[in-house]
Amino acid sequence: MKKFLFVLLLPFCLQAQDDLLSEIDTDSTEVQVTSAFKSLKIVNLESTKLAAKGDFYFIVSHRFGTIKNGIDTFFGLDDANTQIKFLYGVNDWLTVHASRSGFQKSYEGAVKYRLQSQIENGFPVTIVGFSSVVVNTELDKELLPKLTFTNRLNYTTQLLISRKFSDRLSLELAPTFFHENYVVSDYQDNSQYAIGAGGRYKISNRVALTMDYAAHLNRSASSLAHNPISVGVDIETGGHIFQLHFTNAQAMNETGYLAHGLGNWSKGDIYFGFNLVRVF
Repeated sequence: MKKFLFVLLLPFCLQAQDDLLSEIDTDSTEVQVTSAFKSLKIVNLESTKLAAKGDFYFIVSHRFGTIKNGIDTFFGLDDANTQIKFLYGVNDWLTVHASRSGFQKSYEGAVKYRLQSQIENGFPVTIVGFSSVVVNTELDKELLPKLTFTNRLNYTTQLLISRKFSDRLSLELAPTFFHENYVVSDYQDNSQYAIGAGGRYKISNRVALTMDYAAHLNRSASSLAHNPISVGVDIETGGHIFQLHFTNAQAMNETGYLAHGLGNWSKGDIYFGFNLVRVF
């Protein structure tokens, strides 16, 4: 009787085994490429890296004053702008953060979410969305009597598209839309557009060179701001990532560095800064 049942069930067992092997073969053809970037930002520009599920980040960022004033301001160290950020990986495809920055005494809330991963021998890029809301608390009600809370709000939406070309080289493009409810110049549109680009080149197991740039596409001709260009180095030290860089934009949130970068590289009007990233 047992032999009869074995013979009867054998075709179903073989079919189940074939189905399992088929699933294994399918999964093996879609291998996600490891993250193109080690840090959540390239320099100013958000990278396509997200926090892992359950990871909590504490990030301290500084942009000192311009170095062109020399020893009078100790090469900008007397005029620091600081940002404190808390960031959490809700799951492997969604990251949220909240921050407070000295620039415009601003508060920011943001989400970053993965839409598609780069696949080995498959989909060629990683695509991540980024959206943020900034509250500018520096605007003075006494100077602007008609000021409302809505006037203090700024919004940014970016599509981050990166490709890891090798273990050493990663590049990214970032089409960007941002909107400032209050602009200083009557000639500047509230809705503004930019396209960012950045990259990372690894020179050793723990050190990488970074660079990013953003072209503002509809800046007012009367604006004193310049397109932000930044260069830096990432240093991995265990649970820390230490980023050192030079940039012509002192602000650290998107509407700040895209619209209000007042430094000029050609005149030595640049800012030294760093990001210290700690993961828990």
